[in-house]
Amino acid sequence: MSFPTIPNINPSITLTRENAIDLLLASIAFEELGLAHVINAEAEKIQAVLGTLEGGPRTDTAPSLEDLLKIDASVNKVLNTVIKKELLLLIKLENVMEIPQYPDQPE
Repeated sequence: MSFPTIPNINPSITLTRENAIDLLLASIAFEELGLAHVINAEAEKIQAVLGTLEGGPRTDTAPSLEDLLKIDASVNKVLNTVIKKELLLLIKLENVMEIPQYPDQPE
């Protein structure tokens, strides 16, 4: 077996201070968007159990108390994790906002 041939790649990326701050803010925004999708999925999970999810299966029987308690515990666990992530994102945002706004240095 031979060794793979790895091309000689030397990436060169030049970012200004403003570009770096913009990228950090964009990363926070994308993480927030992801968390919004998680929250929406948890809402749909509850609706599915209750039989009220649009386009979802409808049942004539109400969910049992045990089913409701299980879904409540599951959603609660996920939302607690989302809250923790939100706090970390808040700290990240505060740190980004505290970055001094120096004019870009000449090259």
